Parts: sequence; C-alpha cells; structure tokens
Amino acid sequence: MILLTVLFLCIISTYSASVKGHTTGPSLNNDKLYKFAYSAEVYVDQVKASLKKSAGYRISSGVDVNLLWRNPDNDDDQLIKITVRDVQVENVNERPAAKNIFKGKSTEKIIGKEYLEALQRPIVLELVRGKVKTFYSYQNEPGFTQNIKRGLASLFQLQLHSGAAREVDISGKCNTTYHVRQDQVTKIKALDSCEIEKEGFTSHNQILDVSTKATSATIYVLEDSFIKSIKAEENYVLLLNSRRKTGAKIVSKQRLELKSVQAGPGLIAGKQVASVIKTLDSSYVAVSLVADRVKSECKKCPSLSEHWQSIREHMYPEKLSKAEAARSFLSFIQNIRKATKEEILQIIRSENKELLPQVVDAVTSAQTPASLEAILEFLDFKDASTSTLQERFLYACGFASHPSEMFLKSLTAKFKGDIANEEIRETLVIVMGALIRKLCEKEGCKLPAVVEAKRLILSRLEKAKKDDNVRMYLLALKNALLPEAIPLLLKYAESGEGPISNLAATALQRYDPSFLTKEVKETMNRIYHQNRKVHEKTVRTTAAAIILNSNPSYMEVKNILLSIGELPLEMNKYMLSMIQDILHFEMPSSKTVRQVLKDMRAHNYDRFSKMGSSSAYSGYITRGPDVSSTYSLDILYSGSGILRRSNMNIHIFNRNAELHASQVVIEAQGLESIIAATPDEGEENLDSFAGMSAILFDVQLRPVTFFQGYGDLMSKMLSATGDPINVVKGLILLTDYSQEIQLQSGPRASAEFLGGLAIDISGGMEFSLWYRESKTNVKNRVAMFIAGNTEVDSFFVKTGMETTLEAETTLDFISTVQFSQYPFLVCMQMDRVESPFRRYVTKYESLPSGRRYAARRGKAELLAALQIKKEYTSFQLN
Repeated sequence: MILLTVLFLCIISTYSASVKGHTTGPSLNNDKLYKFAYSAEVYVDQVKASLKKSAGYRISSGVDVNLLWRNPDNDDDQLIKITVRDVQVENVNERPAAKNIFKGKSTEKIIGKEYLEALQRPIVLELVRGKVKTFYSYQNEPGFTQNIKRGLASLFQLQLHSGAAREVDISGKCNTTYHVRQDQVTKIKALDSCEIEKEGFTSHNQILDVSTKATSATIYVLEDSFIKSIKAEENYVLLLNSRRKTGAKIVSKQRLELKSVQAGPGLIAGKQVASVIKTLDSSYVAVSLVADRVKSECKKCPSLSEHWQSIREHMYPEKLSKAEAARSFLSFIQNIRKATKEEILQIIRSENKELLPQVVDAVTSAQTPASLEAILEFLDFKDASTSTLQERFLYACGFASHPSEMFLKSLTAKFKGDIANEEIRETLVIVMGALIRKLCEKEGCKLPAVVEAKRLILSRLEKAKKDDNVRMYLLALKNALLPEAIPLLLKYAESGEGPISNLAATALQRYDPSFLTKEVKETMNRIYHQNRKVHEKTVRTTAAAIILNSNPSYMEVKNILLSIGELPLEMNKYMLSMIQDILHFEMPSSKTVRQVLKDMRAHNYDRFSKMGSSSAYSGYITRGPDVSSTYSLDILYSGSGILRRSNMNIHIFNRNAELHASQVVIEAQGLESIIAATPDEGEENLDSFAGMSAILFDVQLRPVTFFQGYGDLMSKMLSATGDPINVVKGLILLTDYSQEIQLQSGPRASAEFLGGLAIDISGGMEFSLWYRESKTNVKNRVAMFIAGNTEVDSFFVKTGMETTLEAETTLDFISTVQFSQYPFLVCMQMDRVESPFRRYVTKYESLPSGRRYAARRGKAELLAALQIKKEYTSFQLN
C-alpha cells in the first residue's frame, strides 16, 4: 500500500512538472538560431481590380531569431532577439525596365544608408504566454524603420488556445479572436476596434461621405512548438457612397517562412529582464509596440502663393460653371490646410475684388484653426462695404463639412457685436442654426458653444417684437431643427400672421416624422381645417403636407379628402394634385389614402371633378443602385390666377440617408389689385410682396425679396428686364473625407476624397398685364468635381491611386400661366441639357529623387438631355 502511494505521488509530481514546463505561447529551443525569409507587400488599386496590375512595392529580407533568456521561474517568460538582414526593395508586380522605378538602384540608394543601418539593428521582445509584454529597440531611431520592425514583431504575438483577447500591437489596442486547430492558428483582428492616435474627418451627411471596410487575418503554422510559417493579410476598401463604382482598396501582405535552424548563441544568465537587457546592450530602451505617426515631408511642393498663381485664372466669376473651377477650388483647399495664418492672409490681402469671394470660399472651407483665424482677422463686420465677402464667408460656414465648435463660438461672438449690414446679421444667425444642427448630429449638442447658441436663439425669439426679428430667429430654427424648439414653432404656426405662420409651418415640415408628436399633428389639423382661425392657403397646404407625410391615421386622411370641394377653388385643385402625387409616387401614406378612397363619400365625381390650374407632382431625375434623385414641383395659384407659391425640390437618397439637395420657393401675395380681382378668404389684407427662398444641401439660405409693397411693385414692373435674380453663387465643399490608416506591416496609408461644386442658382418672376401672363424661372448651373487619392507612404517610396470625376450641367424649372381666360392655361417644364461626364484613374509609384511611374486610364461620356413638360387647363384624379 505504501509502495502504491509513493508511486502515485511520483506520477502526480512528474505530470505537474510537465504542465509547468509547457508554455502557452510559441517556445524557442535553447542555443538555436532560426533563419526566416520575410516579405511585406503593399498593393493599391480599384476595388474589383486584380492585384496583378496594382501599384505597389515589396520589401523582402532575411530574419534571424534566437532565444536570449528564459525566466527560470516561468518558462512562459522569454526574451527573443530578432535581426533583419539582406533587405531588398522591388516592384510588387513584374514590370518592364522602362516602367520600373527601382531599376538600377541598390537598396542603400533607395532607402538611404542611415535608414538601412537602423532597419538592420536588432530588436528584442519579451514574450509572456505568447504575448509581447515589452518591445526593446534603440532610442531616437527613425519612426519609419521602427514601424517596419514593429510590424515584424507583432507577427510573433499569438496564443495557442481558441478565444477572444484584447491585444496591443502595431495597429493599437484591438479586439482579437483566435481559432486553434492542431498545428494551425488563425488570428482575426477587428481593425475597427483598434485604439490608435490618428487624424481625420468625415463628411456630415452619409450620402456625401465614404464607406470603409477593413479586415485582417493571420494564419500561423507551428512545428515543434514554434513558428514554421506566417501569412498575414489586411484589406481596406473605401467606396464613395454617392457612386460606389468609385473607390479604392489597399492590401497589405506579410509572409514569414522558416528556412533553417542552426546552432546559435547560448542563453544569457540572469533572473531579471532588466539585467539581461543591460548585459546585452545598455542602449536598448522599452518603447511602445503601437506605431508612431510618421509622414514624409514634401520637399518640392509649391508654396501656397505659387499654387494660387497656377490656378488663379480658373477662379473668375464667369468661369464658375466649369469643372476646372471646382478642381482648382479643391486643390486650393488642400494647400490652405497645410498653410500658416500669415501665408493665408498674404493671399487674401493682395487679391482683387473679382477673385476675393472665391478665395473666401476656399479659406473658410479649409476649416483649419489657421484659416479661420485668418479670415476672421481679414473681415470687418462693422464695414458694410465688404458685405458680399461677409455673406460668402457665412455661407461657407453653413456648408462646412466638419465644423468645429470654434466656428460656432466665433459666429456667436460676432452676432453679439456690431454688424453694419442688417442682412448680414440675419444671415449670420441663420448660419448659426445650420452649425448647431451639424454639431448636434456629431453628438456635440452639449458643447458649451452649442448650448450658448441655442439659448441665445430661443430666448431672443421669445422676446422678439418685430416681425423681421421673429422671422430671422425662425429661419435659424429651420436650420437647427432642435426638438426643444417645436413648441415655439407650433405657437407661431397657429397664432402667427401671414408669412410668420407660413415660415413656422415650413420649419416644422423639415423635421423627421419621428419628432412630429400627437400635439404637432393636432395643431396641423386645426390649421388645415381652420378650427380656431382663418389661415392663408400657403399655411394650410403646408399643414396638410405635414399630416400626410407623417404616418397619418385613417381619419386624418379621410377628413382631408372630405374637405376637398369646400376649399377655395385653386386650393381644391392643389390638394387633389397632392393626393394624386402621393398615389402615383407610392409615398408612405399612399396605402392609407387608397383605403380611404374606397369610401364613396370621400371619393366621388363631384368632389374630384373640380377645375383649377394649381398642381403638385414628383418624379425621378436618376435611379441607380447607389443613390437616386427625385424632383418635385408644386404650384399654387390664387383664385384670380396669380401665382401664390412655386416650390421646386430636389432630394438625393440611398437606403440609409437622404439629402435635401435644393429647394427654391417663389412666393407672391397681395397682387389681386393689379387686375381688379377679389382676394381669397384669409388673404384680403395682405401687402403686395414677391420673394424667393432657397435651401441648398440642407442649409436654409437668407430669403431674397423681389418687391415689397404696391409702390415697389409698380416700380419694378415698369423697369423690369426679365433678368433672373441670383440666389446663391459660389464654390461649395461637399464630400470631405480624410483618414489615416496604419498598416500592420509598418507603413502608414492615407485616404482622401474631396468633392466640390461650383454653383449658380438664380430665379425670376415675370408678370405681364398686357398679355395677362406670369412666368417663373429657376435656373441651376452646376459644375462638379470629385477627387480621391489613396496613398501608402513608406518614406522612401510612395505608391497610390488618384480617381477623378467631373461633370457640368444645367437644370431649368419653368412655369408659365396665362390668365386671360378660365380655366387658366398652364405649362410646367423641367429641362436638363446634354451634360459631359468624365472619369479618370491614375496609379502611381514615386521615389523622393523624382523618379515616377504612372498609368492613367479615362472615360468620357455624355449624360442625356432631359425634358419634362406638362401642359393643361385642368386634370382630375383617376
């Protein structure tokens, strides 16, 4: 019995010793030198292109690995030494000598003697249970070579059991999952989870932005508890949301393969890691395994002034409808972002009046601290003579792709100060509303500047007595779309008079239906059905549109349909047209409308045979797999045949987002006295007025007045030329995407997509008593340019791909009404001219010496012209 007990204890002791001696990570044998072949490859190309024709390069070398020390108390704690040798640089794909930038150049010439020596200096890793606890290298080593060695060192980090872990490597602190099967280990790294310092920004609207997808997988094959081979690959795919055919991919591959095992140096004696490192080389220091931010400087790039001189001729006002203007605008922004405040001010102060507005557009759109300081120092809001430049600055702020809190803080300070021009004061507060919304969408609603701006607008609106001040703050709220502003908007929509009520209602119309509560819908129903007071047609039709576009109930739709026939003549026709458009375009409420129309009390000939000329209809401009765009045009006339409101909208949308690209509203009132007609109910005391209001890329602009009052009307009619009035003209930055990408093989990549628009929107209204005809014309002249550059910068070589898209087009909306007889003759027309569309892709590789290879492909085509024309005297619902 005693013998059996002793035998059992011996077996247990032996088993325990074997468990203690077994490492949970890769284990090197003593006195051995492991010789590996290593390669790191980088490819840049279009998303679906084969890698065989990609731009890129390969770094290959030998790698020697040996065990320096093993903790005598813990076999899982090891120090290993890694040495890079015999470095070679070459094309990633075979290329003829004439197209090979590395041809005839030694590695020392390509990389540089100093950097090559640094790259081949050994590093030391402390591995504890297979994870890199400490990375030892030499202090003040160039960041580029350090990162390449970090990329190599990160490959030696793995665990030999399946499961998830949060690891630190060259990519940062990342979520990692291991799958172990016999002698093979697969490591999946979730790159979107990596915490690492990097710069970048995205566009505020998803449609204008860029989608990214990143994957990383590493496969280890083990033999005798150590690494036999490693294959690692990471992929980054970038797609332009508005055109997913346009994009780029970066592929980084690493391979490490064991070639031989030879006799190597012996272990260093010692109990502590620090003493062993000191014995090995006192120059070693512990550094982070996470990559340093490294970027090579451009030595031959032109200065900001030189660049401006090269593009200056394309920025004159008469050339702003050309794609070259948009291209020059984008390149100017890129250079401004690298410039100092003094360099920027030098250009602003030296330029002439024709070009200054375009310079202001670009400087403001750059959105750097230096550019903001420069433009604020240059502009004097106390000087009314520079109001044009002030307005361009403010609108560029409103269209800002990624505004900072400092933008809003600066505008709030200006608003509290002296402003010479009242129109500029109005524009300023309207733009503050746009900045509030953009910062809130980026989860910045609690920023001090946002809180202060919201408080200022809301409190001043509540205290405002003059209609002009009320209108100004309502326009700001129309941009801000604050949930807490809804009760105030409801108050002004229901209790306000004329234009104020209409403005509050149109502000509510811009909210997402999820914010339109029961209280909102009850108020809109009271306005439409005039339960408490008589309202103008414009307010009532807006209220009806809000109800019908916010998941209306059966009874809400039924009550609206039952009201048709009891409304003023042209409003009857307008509401019928709105219902028809909902059914034709299959809008969300169409199902409920169809259910109500089954009831003959709501749907009968008497109700739906009313005559009139007002109209509302929608249609597609483009339909595509990525994005689609729609137009809508509705026109509401007074009972006397004079235009009351013309509303043209263009929306762009995809499956996840929508962008209100443009809206131009022309409104007129109080014109019945000209033709001795009787005003409609609720509109007997309105002053003569006509004006235009516009929304551009989700930003409400300051409305423009054609005339105000009877005297002004007659003066304008007698002196009218028929020339359109400009609503907005300038350069707008739309797509603005910039991201840094740390590749696990060591180099740092960058992806930049910029999209710019040179735009000129104008509108006019002509009125002829002689011919008893009125005409409205909205002209949109647009030039678009998008540039994408995806680049891998390895200090000694750059490789990348540039993609450009450009287009020019004109879109006109024309409506004509002849009111010499009843029913009026109406023509509604949308014209788009044949438009050129060009795209180019350039893949390149370049050395600092200037040697460069580039391959360029392009395609040009014409977008077909489009004309939609609708003539009628009356129409009815079928």
